[in-house]
Amino acid sequence: MIRRGFTLLTATALVGAMAASSCSTVQAAFAPPSHHSMEARALGMPSANPEAVGFSTAGLDALQAEFRALVDQKKLAGVTTLVARHGKVVHMDTYGAANAMTGAALKSDSIFRIASMTKPITGVAMMQLWEQGKWKLSDPVSKFIPEFANLKVKSTNGALVAQNSPMTMAQLMSHTAGFGVSAVYNDAGLGDTDLQGMIGRLANLPLETQPGTAWDYGPSVNIQGYIVEKLSGQSLDVYFDEYIFKPLGMVDTGFWMPEEKAARVVAIHSYEGGAIKGPAENRVATTKPSFLAGSGGLMSTAEDYWRFAQAVGNGGQLDGKRILKADTVNLMRTNVLPANAKVDLYGPSQEGIGFGMDFAIVMDPQKAGTPQGLNTFYWGGAFGTWFWIDPTNDLVFVGMIQNVNGSTPTGGTPPVRAISPRLTYGALMDVSK
Repeated sequence: MIRRGFTLLTATALVGAMAASSCSTVQAAFAPPSHHSMEARALGMPSANPEAVGFSTAGLDALQAEFRALVDQKKLAGVTTLVARHGKVVHMDTYGAANAMTGAALKSDSIFRIASMTKPITGVAMMQLWEQGKWKLSDPVSKFIPEFANLKVKSTNGALVAQNSPMTMAQLMSHTAGFGVSAVYNDAGLGDTDLQGMIGRLANLPLETQPGTAWDYGPSVNIQGYIVEKLSGQSLDVYFDEYIFKPLGMVDTGFWMPEEKAARVVAIHSYEGGAIKGPAENRVATTKPSFLAGSGGLMSTAEDYWRFAQAVGNGGQLDGKRILKADTVNLMRTNVLPANAKVDLYGPSQEGIGFGMDFAIVMDPQKAGTPQGLNTFYWGGAFGTWFWIDPTNDLVFVGMIQNVNGSTPTGGTPPVRAISPRLTYGALMDVSK
């Protein structure tokens, strides 16, 4: 009798627990729409209530409050933050000004200069051509750019020496091809011409290091843009539009904006006496530039860039439109750096971080000092825009600001790239959902 009673009690408790769990799931599914996804719903983006996908509303409230406080304290003019999980936006908040000088409001569809967040898009274009068999990781770059066949390398004693081995396409895709950091070329006028002109100027300059020996953040992705044009037979803007932007529904992304969209472009801000300051004039390119910078020339919205990042996070597809194979995405987020080549964006070297095909990769979250999941891949832009894709937690984050030197630790911009992971993962309470 005791055993039978215990069994009945246990069964009753189990049924009750299952019912409670089921009730909780149903309640989450049919809960009123969250204020955190209101902006996303207004834009027609897929959305979910925080608790339905493991987030805490209170935690996302804290994320929103901290970023809004930075605006109220005049540390940022305006900011958009977006968090998505399982392909659905659980938080999107736009707050502040598009131009602190005029007071024009920042809006959900405001357009930002995304600078180096252009690089992963160029990387996807390159990998599309790789899938077509038009190049291999082991190919020498000179196979596609003969002008680079005999590039010399600076040695420690100042003499110019031959390359120990020809730079490869894998090295070009990972900033280890031997080119110097961008500052090395400040007087070379690489952007004063077109992509072919850039190649001509680089062909007359020595490499800074032997290919494969150092990670240096320089002109490599602009060179990739040139190769996209050469292998596809299309200009970079046309290729991007046909094979990336249109399939993904990225309607507000481009190297320039038509006149009717120019007013939506956010001004680039600076700091004066520690307070944010907007420019007297916000110059916006409204015609095609002669230099199409695959390294940093695009403008985009938070929604558009989420569509790109989410497609990559989904293994190369969004809404039934595939831009890459899943195996190709996995390759892009696989570290290819030799042990002696460390990612060093602003100094010192970043421990726990690797680099694949135009993406940085969190290889060891503890060493990297981040709550982001293992294999998170990411990048950012010079004006402060940033994003990451976390395959471990099926999470995408996009952040948009617009500041001079917005990505440099000493530029005056608050450390948004450290604040956002802390608050985002602090709000992720149940990774099983």
